Amino acid sequence: MSQQAETGEAIRNEGKHMAIVVCWLLGNGCLFSWNSMLTIEDYYVYLFPSYHPTRVLTLVYQPFALGTIAILAYHEAKINTRRRNLAGYSLFFLSSLALIVLDVATSGNGGIGVFIGVCVVSGAFGVADAHVQGGMVGDLSLMSPELIQSFLAGLAASGVLTSALRLITKAAFENSQDGLRKGAMMFFAISCFFELLCVLLYAIVFPKLPIVKFYRAKAASEGSMTVSADLAAGGIQTHQAQGVEEDPKLKERLNNRQLLLQNIDYAVDMFLIYVLTLSIFPGFLSEDTGSHSLGSWYGLVLIAMYNVWDLIGRYIPLLKRFKLASRKGLMAAILSRFILVPAFYFTAKYGDQGWMILLTSFLGLSNGYLTVCVLTSAPKGYKGPEQNALGNLLVLCLLAGIFAGVTLDWLWLIGKGW
Repeated sequence: MSQQAETGEAIRNEGKHMAIVVCWLLGNGCLFSWNSMLTIEDYYVYLFPSYHPTRVLTLVYQPFALGTIAILAYHEAKINTRRRNLAGYSLFFLSSLALIVLDVATSGNGGIGVFIGVCVVSGAFGVADAHVQGGMVGDLSLMSPELIQSFLAGLAASGVLTSALRLITKAAFENSQDGLRKGAMMFFAISCFFELLCVLLYAIVFPKLPIVKFYRAKAASEGSMTVSADLAAGGIQTHQAQGVEEDPKLKERLNNRQLLLQNIDYAVDMFLIYVLTLSIFPGFLSEDTGSHSLGSWYGLVLIAMYNVWDLIGRYIPLLKRFKLASRKGLMAAILSRFILVPAFYFTAKYGDQGWMILLTSFLGLSNGYLTVCVLTSAPKGYKGPEQNALGNLLVLCLLAGIFAGVTLDWLWLIGKGW
């Protein structure tokens, strides 16, 4: 019996390290294009000085992301996950390419027409994000927790990479003619390449990994209707539909309402994590922290520090002794983060840049850590189809929190009288 258990464990973990790397890259691609748009905020502020581009682009992005994920989460059980994720990554690639075409066609000029075009692309990024983030988190929720952790770390790593690239390009082009534009074009060219890489990784490499095929076959045996196309791409032809007809119990699963009620605390956790974070990042950090010795580098440094510590926070739960698994403990930790609201307000008004960098670092660290703790704990104990549905629901709550946070950030701006 022990030998059988060891054999089963070996099969379950075959190709695990490769899968972790691929999931990290796919997570990176999920937000790389959007983070590129955010990170070149100094270029868009230069082009559109009267339109508050950092805040407006985020506000445009979120309704499309939230509306799309709401529809996809509702119909999750009937959606082909493979088509959904490939459509998302492909849309990221095409939208990034569209930004280059738009800038070249207008010779880098501003104006309301160009700004509307950039806003349209921002909305397309939101639609793509809903496809990919919900689809991947749902899919990985029925697999090993290490895979979803790696995907979530990849999400944060996209921010670190874009921030690092932005600091490098700013230093390289700062004193050159048209330097801001050259840096921005380099960003979007890299985004196009990376998103195309993600399309190829998901289409060709990911479905053929043994650990991925194992968990998807397991989910299919439990009645999942969303994994058949990915299994076929991995060389496995399933007969799940016939099995479901022969054994109606396979169709028995908790519906979305039941899953949400059983996990209402996790849903609230995800909402509160991101409503706080996005009420501060990136709009407040970009426009409301005053003038300091770092000058035009200040906003970029704050965004970079947030991204770095967000990434670090997403790896801490890998150390089991530091992972917070208690549902009550998670809620208490998440609620305690709201002390950051007055802390940021008074630091922006009376503190120096060192204190602001420290606060921003803690904001990122706690955001990444708590996100991974919630999303790796919630799916435990459910069947594959239920885990997929729950992953989609939690991403819906995450995006709802982002939308609410961005809205609150706008209220701050309105309260200042623009």
